[in-house]
Amino acid sequence: MQINEQQLAQVDHQIGRLIAADNFYGKRLKEAGIDHVSTVEDFLKLPFSEKEDLRGAYPLGLMTCKEEEVVRIHSSSGTTGMPVIIPYTAKDVDDWGEMFRRCYEFAGITNKDRIQITPGYGLWTAGIGFQNGCEKLGAMAVPMGPGNTDKQLQMMMDLKSTVICATSSYALLLAEEIEKRGIRDKICLKKGVIGSERWGEKMRKRISSELGIELYDIYGLTEIYGPGIGISCKYDTGMHYWDDYLYLEIIDPETGKNVPDGEWGEIVITTLVKEGAPLIRFRTHDLSRIIPGECPCGSRYPRIDVISGRSDDMMKIKGVNVFPKQIEEILGTFPELSSEYQIRISHLDGKDSMRIYVEAGGNHDFKSLQQKVAASVKSRIGFTPIVYVVELGFLPRSEKKSKRVIDERFQ
Repeated sequence: MQINEQQLAQVDHQIGRLIAADNFYGKRLKEAGIDHVSTVEDFLKLPFSEKEDLRGAYPLGLMTCKEEEVVRIHSSSGTTGMPVIIPYTAKDVDDWGEMFRRCYEFAGITNKDRIQITPGYGLWTAGIGFQNGCEKLGAMAVPMGPGNTDKQLQMMMDLKSTVICATSSYALLLAEEIEKRGIRDKICLKKGVIGSERWGEKMRKRISSELGIELYDIYGLTEIYGPGIGISCKYDTGMHYWDDYLYLEIIDPETGKNVPDGEWGEIVITTLVKEGAPLIRFRTHDLSRIIPGECPCGSRYPRIDVISGRSDDMMKIKGVNVFPKQIEEILGTFPELSSEYQIRISHLDGKDSMRIYVEAGGNHDFKSLQQKVAASVKSRIGFTPIVYVVELGFLPRSEKKSKRVIDERFQ
């Protein structure tokens, strides 16, 4: 999808603000001799921005407004380096709430719903984003935050929550606990809004069937407001995103060139109206594609496919490039296996090895399954992993995001 005239004018306005603020991107524009854009060709000459640029601006070097206009900051976790701090103006917070309200409406959620919010609060954008949108919608927010599963389930039953907002990992944990405690008939959930991590079809079906709810994928990242910049609708044909607030490109991660609609690549986002910390051509490293054509729901908002992984989560093992999604797809071909798995990569005796742990019910021949899975990985990817089929519930459950790949080579 090509950038339109109105979006170009909005980008041009942002460029003026960035140059005036003289932040990292303003300096980059000056170095490139760019002070305006008026055509598609101009836009495509704009340099990309990366998370490392944002880390380098710590703590408040991304601010593109007056300090007294900043009403809130949010931050990425900083687990892999210096955290990124994003300042928000009152308008940014309001715009984010409006986008999130749309998300709930696209999921068929109304002001009569009771929305139980389990993602984390604080510097992270998740919990407060879900709550902001809920209040904009006029629904009842149940702002639980993560953890304390006993209390989560008690409130879910007593308040008759109709919507659960969670990571897929925590939604699964709750589903398993509800089943274990035999309280399914006391749960009133109808819908789940799930985000923050990639999840496969097998996990989706498990959560949906065990909780008896419709599931909606929500998209977002701390650097670009937070969750709520896109969501799937009831037809589940990709995620609609709000092109009056954001311009999305899909690029080839290797060349940086735009790919045609329908082709997979890396999502690049430009914020069109953000005041606190506008970003131009920000490389998210999330992999998706623009879905051409109109959605059966009739919405004018364009769509991207669900996130298939990240361009930077590739593992190199025995000289072979492997993505976690490839392993997940192979495991998904075995109906005997559950949705839960973990990959551990080690370096022993001068060579790399991959161990795959995957759960299955107790009435299967685990040894035979292990051999079949190993053979399937060998035929699809080119090397033989060590496979352990384990009992249901053996692998750790998470109240946030599950760690599915553990690379022990660098520990």
